Amino acid sequence: MSVALSGDESPFGKSSFALALQAARQAAGPQHYPAGSLYVVATPIGNLADITLRALHVLALADALACEDTRHTIHLLRAYGIDAKPLLALHEHNEAAAAQDVLARLRQGQRVAYVSDAGTPAISDPGARLAAACAAAGLRVVPLPGASSVTAALSAAGAAGDGGFVFAGFLPARAGELQAAIGALAREPRAVVLLEAPHRIERLAAALAALGARAVTVGRELTKQFEQIATLPCADLPAWLAADMQRQRGEFALVLHPSPAAETTGDGDRALKLLLAELPLKTAVRLACELTGAPRNSLYQRALALQGEAAA
Repeated sequence: MSVALSGDESPFGKSSFALALQAARQAAGPQHYPAGSLYVVATPIGNLADITLRALHVLALADALACEDTRHTIHLLRAYGIDAKPLLALHEHNEAAAAQDVLARLRQGQRVAYVSDAGTPAISDPGARLAAACAAAGLRVVPLPGASSVTAALSAAGAAGDGGFVFAGFLPARAGELQAAIGALAREPRAVVLLEAPHRIERLAAALAALGARAVTVGRELTKQFEQIATLPCADLPAWLAADMQRQRGEFALVLHPSPAAETTGDGDRALKLLLAELPLKTAVRLACELTGAPRNSLYQRALALQGEAAA
């Protein structure tokens, strides 16, 4: 996910990383870093101090850096006091072609590190095609774990539990596809991690509101100065955003909490299917509730799931 790194007052804060780079050489330097390998390096999602010692060492050691945005990576290297080196642009629009340049360098025995603009590459950022191409060519891929908006949001939400979670990333932009995706979320019992950009967060909030009382944790500007984390019912999400315009700024990671088991009966399903064929969703749910006595929230969740199944 592409975000602008920030510190306390300036894009990179006031911290000095000279001692960190020295510590990285001492702690990680003695380890083995095979030549001819691709190093997939996680970088901070906001707070520059979240870089790992091994990541600093590899960024300094690499013969070349492949990166989502060369301008962004130049600033990142300068912030850490790492000397300039060849930068190869590799982003979502050129990944397949640019991967061939990386493969050629690896075959020559070079160490190439790949970084996206923020976080762990190849999750919602570019890098997956590059890693797959290296593996297909029999070349080694070395992951350097670190910052991730996905795991940061999950750890704060406390929603994964024993049931695990699903990473859905960015939901579709088209209305019909979005409705189908929300229907799928309604019948997904596990926690679900979503990502969203500021200019689309209101649209996503309106769509998620259909999930009613199901809880969602909103992580905004994670690890940055104005970080905000809140847990609330999906139905309240649009009003929460509208209450403060600042809440609509920045990058978002959301965790949809696990869904309680559906409580609808067979009669409820039959009533919903008949009513949904003729009536709008809210009207169908209201009538099904009156006819069957089933809980309204459960009927609503089930109606969304039925709509999603019909649209699939």
